[in-house]
Amino acid sequence: MLIESTRNETVKRARALASSKARREQGLHLIEGETLAREAVAAGVGLREAFVEQGREDMLSLLEGAGARVYTVTRPVLESVCTTETPQGVCATAVTPDTAPPAAYPDGLVVALDRLSDPGNLGTILRTADAMGAAGMLLGEGSADPFAPKPVRASMGSVYHLPLWQGPLMQELPRLKEQGFLLLCGHLAGEERWPDVGSRCVLVIGNESRGVSDEVSGLCRKVRLPMRGRAESLNAAVAAGIFLYELAGRMPGHALDPTAPARNLL
Repeated sequence: MLIESTRNETVKRARALASSKARREQGLHLIEGETLAREAVAAGVGLREAFVEQGREDMLSLLEGAGARVYTVTRPVLESVCTTETPQGVCATAVTPDTAPPAAYPDGLVVALDRLSDPGNLGTILRTADAMGAAGMLLGEGSADPFAPKPVRASMGSVYHLPLWQGPLMQELPRLKEQGFLLLCGHLAGEERWPDVGSRCVLVIGNESRGVSDEVSGLCRKVRLPMRGRAESLNAAVAAGIFLYELAGRMPGHALDPTAPARNLL
């Protein structure tokens, strides 16, 4: 079916997913671009509707095979749905997974975000956590929506590789501690020397401008990165990447453990 009007009801419903309200009401989020569409299909994400630009019929069988109802659309229609200025020929609506915290958290490295508000930083941290072998990510209150368009794009598909949970950190961090996790947070008042992290660890990353809240940091062992130059601080996503790299090298069975299988990180 060819859609040529940007006023089409199906198109309007997909376009509305740029807003958090519509994502909550529909239980869906928007995927943009061929790479993300293929990642979603490979991860078994439920697709509802897909919009393929005329001339990109090579994507039809893949999307239909994933259960999506596929529409061929004109370029103006595709541009009206997507949030990027130059969309890459395809977009789709996908079922947003349940993000309720589990009764028991999985072994390994859990990344917790304390009011991290920048969508681009969130997507970048997601991608880095995935690359470093994290077991999942816990998003505290006030953190950006991981299924908004920008974090989904910035994660480059990692949003579909890691379990994501949303819940109050002041409730979930004590539960994690009871389950044997060491709680660490990046903090300017922290130690440069790393503790023995073992096989269950939580790394808390704070807000871009305010850092980890006093309430949350009070539950954690504080560590900091040594600053050799004159900069006072690092971007939250950059700091998270360095912390994650360090932890991956210290936790048994993770990406930088010499006994664990590794892939090119670049």
